[in-house]
Amino acid sequence: MPLDLSDYQPARDLAVARTMPARWYTDPAFLELEKEKIFWQTWQPVGRVEDVLRPGDFFTCEITGEPLVIVRGKDDQLRGFFNVCQHRAAVVANGRGNRKSLQCKYHGWTYDLEGKLMRAPEFEGVKEWDASQVCLTSIQVEAWGPWVFVNLDPTAAPLNSIYGPIHDEIAAAGFNLAGMKLIERRDYLIDCNWKVYVDNYLEGYHLPIAHPGLFRELDYDQYRVETFRYYSKQHAPIREVQDGDVRDRRYVRSGEAEEDALYYWIFPNVMLNVYLDNTSINIILPVGHDKTLTIFEWYFEAPGTGEGWESMQQIIAFSDEIQQEDIQVCEWVQRGLQSRAYQQGRFSVLRENGVHHFQSLVYEFLMK
Repeated sequence: MPLDLSDYQPARDLAVARTMPARWYTDPAFLELEKEKIFWQTWQPVGRVEDVLRPGDFFTCEITGEPLVIVRGKDDQLRGFFNVCQHRAAVVANGRGNRKSLQCKYHGWTYDLEGKLMRAPEFEGVKEWDASQVCLTSIQVEAWGPWVFVNLDPTAAPLNSIYGPIHDEIAAAGFNLAGMKLIERRDYLIDCNWKVYVDNYLEGYHLPIAHPGLFRELDYDQYRVETFRYYSKQHAPIREVQDGDVRDRRYVRSGEAEEDALYYWIFPNVMLNVYLDNTSINIILPVGHDKTLTIFEWYFEAPGTGEGWESMQQIIAFSDEIQQEDIQVCEWVQRGLQSRAYQQGRFSVLRENGVHHFQSLVYEFLMK
């Protein structure tokens, strides 16, 4: 039975718009529809280019339950396939490594790095079957910066159609995104719907109450969110230290480098924070309708040691502190969404246009 979506239609005018109904966060049926309509039709980061640099390099991954394998072919081309053997559906690769072929560990069916079947043991006598036509099901795969992205929709527009303007802006600002190396990764499992976490990321309205440490760092009055077709950009300048300020600031900076910092959210679940000397990516993945995995990765250019290394650790520790505060808030919200006392809310015109933009895109994709 089709999922009933008639209880919500986002208004274009933020001043009269209502938020997404609580049911859209708490009903497990929504996640199944979101997998099909959103996660399997958008570009998703699944790994790093450094893991598939040489011909034969591969790694396995998944997108909301769909098993995948990414390989670097003998012709140096990057390819992606569903990690599903065409015989009895077992995987053809595990983990990561370097191989000349992909082999099912169930019955030994072997595929080349272009996905074509090379060998099917003891399959003589099978009629109305042509081994030369058997291939792993391919997916779209592209490299961008230090990451590998995939899209399970064979008709999807190229990655550049979404990330192109962001790439151009990053390059114009002089950031060396491709030259940065992974320094640390942290995974956080949160008891909330994935949309609750994204909603929270897309507004600064909660900063004064939920993030007192971050609030001291930012010029809150200048905080704003600029929306585009499939992404938004946050402007969150660091507040300069003035004469007479109490020195309780986490970072004391001139402000010049921070004015050039770039903060992006790309529909549906990728956050990218770009600075002159470091970049972080946050990937938000639903584990269940009320449980979310948030992956934080920090990249630095020539991190070195001594003061440079100490600065990196300070940045990561401060980010972790903010994340712990966000986790608590998001879990509170998820519990509240399950209450009979709440159905829908309203938006702050001044502070929540980014949330409205995201929720409108969710509606658009689910209605396709």
